[in-house]
Amino acid sequence: MSACANKKRVLVIDDSEAIHTDFRRILNPEQRRDQDDLDLLEAALFGPASVPAPALVDPEFEVDSAFQGQEGVAKIREALMSGRPYELVFLDYRMPPGWNGAETLRRLRAVAPALRVVLCSAYSDYSWGELLQEFSDLQLLKELRKPFNGQEVRQLVLTLTTPQDGSCAPPSQ
Repeated sequence: MSACANKKRVLVIDDSEAIHTDFRRILNPEQRRDQDDLDLLEAALFGPASVPAPALVDPEFEVDSAFQGQEGVAKIREALMSGRPYELVFLDYRMPPGWNGAETLRRLRAVAPALRVVLCSAYSDYSWGELLQEFSDLQLLKELRKPFNGQEVRQLVLTLTTPQDGSCAPPSQ
């Protein structure tokens, strides 16, 4: 198995269990069987295909959870120390009673300055302009409004974790 075949690591930092469940369902849908019933029927009627269709391989994701900012930053630190860093973090703006999203992002940047982060919330205690003024790098910081669309989330994750040069390294490295 090549280094590129490893699962891409994503961390969700949100105080809602339901949000963690949603991200897992979006990023790890049930794997399609090698052949579905229609494929089997076609092979029985017409024989096996002479040229197999190329298989589209969706990347696999390892989705970890943290329910407060402090826990999330600790997981990021631990992942870096173990040599298995996260490629992307989804971070909620509001997570009472602990750090809010902005404070978590400040602390996260001290530990992993090049880690890509998507800020998520239905509410915003800070304007996007204020956040960009403080954190300024549009390549590393994105925003996603709740409620979110599953296809939008999946496309965002694929875009932010796939290198543009075809290498195995995440785009920020």
